[in-house]
Amino acid sequence: MELLHELFAEVVFFFQERSWQQLVVFFWYFIIFDFTRYVLMDIVFVPWYLWRRRRQRPLRALARRRLFRDRPLVSVLVPGKNEGRHLPLLAESLQTQTYPHIELIVVDDGSDDDTPEICRRLQREGLIDKFFRNSQRGGKASAANLGLRYAQGKYIVHLDADSHLRPDSIEQILIPFFLDERTGAVGGDIRVANVMDSLATTLQAIDYVKSISTGRVIYSMLGILRIVSGAYGAFRTDILRRIGGWDVGPGLDGDITLRIRKLGFRIVHEAEAVCYTNVPDSFKKLARQRYRWDRSLVRFRIRKHRDLFDWSNAHFDMLNFLTVVDNVFFNFVLNIKWWVYVVQILFFYHEFVRVVLPVNYMIYFLANVVEFSLAMILFGNTLRRSDKLLFLYLPLVPLYVGVYLRFVRTFAHLMELFFRASYYDPWNPWKVSRVRKVEDELR
Repeated sequence: MELLHELFAEVVFFFQERSWQQLVVFFWYFIIFDFTRYVLMDIVFVPWYLWRRRRQRPLRALARRRLFRDRPLVSVLVPGKNEGRHLPLLAESLQTQTYPHIELIVVDDGSDDDTPEICRRLQREGLIDKFFRNSQRGGKASAANLGLRYAQGKYIVHLDADSHLRPDSIEQILIPFFLDERTGAVGGDIRVANVMDSLATTLQAIDYVKSISTGRVIYSMLGILRIVSGAYGAFRTDILRRIGGWDVGPGLDGDITLRIRKLGFRIVHEAEAVCYTNVPDSFKKLARQRYRWDRSLVRFRIRKHRDLFDWSNAHFDMLNFLTVVDNVFFNFVLNIKWWVYVVQILFFYHEFVRVVLPVNYMIYFLANVVEFSLAMILFGNTLRRSDKLLFLYLPLVPLYVGVYLRFVRTFAHLMELFFRASYYDPWNPWKVSRVRKVEDELR
């Protein structure tokens, strides 16, 4: 207690002795970037979204009537390997959907467990409509494209096997297509199913609601949404076939989103189309997952879709340009800037580290409280009672997001920039990645 009192006195003295210009030097990273990008944007856009959503109610009601009048078939496509234990819950959640005109297509990508037996049993019970099995693993993209070939629905809903849906989720994810015919893909809102399995899953649950879901709502409003999650997303089938389906490799969901954007279609996020998915239950597994995610920024945004930066391109589109610039600037450039800030504090102002680090922690903690509170308001009618308990874990979030995830992101960027590590990820079979690597190097 005495130590805390002493630290508090040091902090007070530190602020009293410095001008606001000097304080900016010590805390410029938060003030210029993180406060503006996250806290201020949430404060401005969350109320705007809620106001606009209220005004759209008559239009959404009309779109819903059109949906149930036309009754288009929806093909729910579930590719995966060794995911049989999750499929009964997923199939049951589809049986209870308010929109019933669904065919469930499961593609087993070379499982070596009892997944084939589980799928055939579910098919006999009428819970799976079509089941296909690759005797040899070809990767998630290959499995998804096989299902796409046999899908008969006007819309494709791509789902991870370890997910399940709220009863009105299919209905909600289809409504945007009937609100605007220019819509090419709709992202569902992903929530963590195994929230209390471990500290790792609990912190991810906070991050999903506070950062990922809220961020996608805002980006959708601005017209610069860059990703439809592979865990739960809906697409027009004709567009998917037009672009040849999914590409190979980790990050395929972000890649297919950009390809649809290039055709001139809108990408939107539907906050009320809720999907619960199981996330990695240890920090080691989580690091591997985020390692894959973060490498895709370099592989797809910086390399494959670099034409989106080309102003001289006849098909240049400002919104597509802003989509990738925002992603690259805030997740790649500012990640480097953060390390510059750390070096600045540790080497040039090391005598103030004892004060600057606790103050940084406190301001990021308070920022997270504001962001999470706004997320609770934004998603209030779709949150579970247990989600409100996540407030208790907010003190850990600055360390989780600001230190742990940043180390993972930095390592991922370096490995992809210098070694093209995504092509060697066992997440995808080497025989497939090798062909894609050669093709990409010849571009």
